[in-house]
Amino acid sequence: QVQLVESGGGLVQPGGSLKLSCATSGFTLDYYAMGWFRQAPGKEREGVSCITAEGTETRFADSVKGRFTISKDNAKSIVYLQMNSLKPEDTAVYYCTTVFCGDGWDTFDYPDWGQGTQVTVSS
Repeated sequence: QVQLVESGGGLVQPGGSLKLSCATSGFTLDYYAMGWFRQAPGKEREGVSCITAEGTETRFADSVKGRFTISKDNAKSIVYLQMNSLKPEDTAVYYCTTVFCGDGWDTFDYPDWGQGTQVTVSS
């Protein structure tokens, strides 16, 4: 079955960087678009970024454009989220999942989720 294991979170100061990883199994990553979501305490889950199966197109929430990049290594079955210039408002639990990386990608319900990885941005 589909398994998604996020890692790489932690405590970082404002302006710092983190690289999240999502190890996937149970499916062939080559054929799937992937996305990252996040959920802060008391807030709804929001889409952060997605990447098409081919890796040729990416999308980002306005709040992270220019600071975050997404990539996938199909050979290793891992999806990455590089986060730079982190801000306190980036504090959240980050999740990855298979997505439809097109218009409205962050509004659909997706069935498979990992346990998430906590990112805390604080001085």
